[in-house]
Amino acid sequence: MGIKVTKMQGCGNDFVVMSYEDYKAGLEEKRWEDMSDAAKRLCDRNFGIGADGFIVPNTNTEETDIGWFFYNSDGTTAQMCGNGIRCFAKYIFDNGLVSKKEFGVKTLAGIIKPKLLDDGRVRVNMSKPVLESEKIPFIPVNNLNYKISVKDRIFEGNAVSMGNPHFVIFTEKSENILALAKEYGSDIETSSEFPEKTNVEFAKVISEDKIDLRVWERGCGITLACGTGACATTVAAILNGLTENSVEVNLLGGSVHIDWPGNKYDAKHDVYMTGPAEYVFTAELN
Repeated sequence: MGIKVTKMQGCGNDFVVMSYEDYKAGLEEKRWEDMSDAAKRLCDRNFGIGADGFIVPNTNTEETDIGWFFYNSDGTTAQMCGNGIRCFAKYIFDNGLVSKKEFGVKTLAGIIKPKLLDDGRVRVNMSKPVLESEKIPFIPVNNLNYKISVKDRIFEGNAVSMGNPHFVIFTEKSENILALAKEYGSDIETSSEFPEKTNVEFAKVISEDKIDLRVWERGCGITLACGTGACATTVAAILNGLTENSVEVNLLGGSVHIDWPGNKYDAKHDVYMTGPAEYVFTAELN
């Protein structure tokens, strides 16, 4: 028997979703050794399906409606994934794993609450941003406007966690932010300031309610979109007085809308992300 998988994408950030039963069948048939092995094999764009992440629903949770296992394409675990949680929410509702359009999902970043909207998009309560250095984790005490030296450049960035670590760098409008992400993303990801590595965002503020963003994702490299990165970037922009509290974030694969009512004097507010979640195909692995 084959194993059924579903490929989904949110703003071009793509994922392989598999039921826990089919994942276990793959173990029994020795198609992979463990979840990490499954993620690497299925996400491989040459020898597998091809994706930025691997998602398995976890129905064995008592704390909330449902949980998930999330793996990056390199087999490492991730605490959260903004585009992934939107796709996951649509998948589990359409497959009858939850019966309501607003529910809680247990993740390594805590309980995240998505809501399916009538227009097909998904709005997610991404919880509160983490700004304490030791919790991000980020070794320097000052997490905002920290200067980091990489190759031939010194960048000033902001360390923010949305359940996973981010380092947000705001650039001049003349800069090519995709080229910067490709050139410097890997070195910043593995810099000694980040004991668990980090996602890296190069952002360009277009107006008070619009940001262009390119992301080097921890464990993935350049991706078309990063939901938690869009959230972290918006929080950093607001803390630095660069934007309003409701921002459209433009990524390579599309845009997401981020709302955060916080400010530098009161950061204890939840971040809300709204964006698309779409099916690409359903297939059966031979």
